[in-house]
Amino acid sequence: MNLTEREREIVALLRRDPLLGSEALADALGTTRAAVNVHLSNLGKKGVILGRGYVLGEGPSVVVVGGANMDVKARSGAAATAGTSNPGTTTFAPGGVGRNVAENLARLGTRTHLVAAVGADPLGDQVLAATSDAGVRVEHVRRSPHATGTYTAVLDADGELVVAVADMRASDALAPADVDAARDLVAAASLVVLDGNLPTETLAFALDLAAASDVRVVLEPVSVAKAERLAPLLDGTRPVFAITPNRDELAVLGGDVDDLHARGVTWVWVRLGADGSLLSGPTGRHELPAARTDEVVDVTGAGDASLAAFCHALLSGDDEVGAAAYGHAAAALTIASTRTVRRDLTDRLVRRHA
Repeated sequence: MNLTEREREIVALLRRDPLLGSEALADALGTTRAAVNVHLSNLGKKGVILGRGYVLGEGPSVVVVGGANMDVKARSGAAATAGTSNPGTTTFAPGGVGRNVAENLARLGTRTHLVAAVGADPLGDQVLAATSDAGVRVEHVRRSPHATGTYTAVLDADGELVVAVADMRASDALAPADVDAARDLVAAASLVVLDGNLPTETLAFALDLAAASDVRVVLEPVSVAKAERLAPLLDGTRPVFAITPNRDELAVLGGDVDDLHARGVTWVWVRLGADGSLLSGPTGRHELPAARTDEVVDVTGAGDASLAAFCHALLSGDDEVGAAAYGHAAAALTIASTRTVRRDLTDRLVRRHA
């Protein structure tokens, strides 16, 4: 589906107010009503809008721009001892922050597109197949000349992370041109999720592209090192609907929730692990407890699940506080599973646990 520049402008206006008539659209765009009607007719033929009232078609969608790789988990069978070999087990599964968020969203029932890069190799084939089978649309996942990224995590016997090594050269090469190739998807999206693993220039381009179409952006800092690269982008010129740091990431992003609000971030959701989270935004500051869980099997993927669930709940009509609580429930379900993304994750399961 290819949208013209004028069509993208109309979609942005209709997202703000679906009840705008052709005359109001013409006034806003500085053109004639007849010209607008032609564009509306074309948007209808393309399935972007549905009938009078100009409802945007196909329900809400999310575009996730981020990393896709293969996760390698090595878990010690007993208390891990540094400097020596530890007997244990090793598993392989598709991963990457962006990819994990996309799969969680798709399993919860949200129409999701992934913009990412994997190698033209067997691991890339496996990552693409598993992601597509989960319901994520992968037409904009580029095959890179670099090897498919790997994230190798060493866990102790309790499932807690001891150390990890990331080889993300394919994702590091994801360029603004790769995001630009998906500009029509971004223009028609309800939310864009950005994974902080990406190059700074790619993140800046994606932020600008979303802003041009009035699409809300949720930004995941990923790590302290990546948060340091993100900080200059939060300069007040690029609106960010929500950002989701932990304590350490918040410190390098500016150190203060109010500072991030002053720099154009509407909602700041600080994840505090077992202590729950702090959500700050237009309705004030809200402290949320962590959701109950009977056991901790593996903490890997909990943050990705909570972010995806937060976005899904927002698009389902929950307010931001309710969406954050829903995110906690998804995280609790995920850490009770051996998988980074639970295969049985559904909206009904999370609602029951929330």
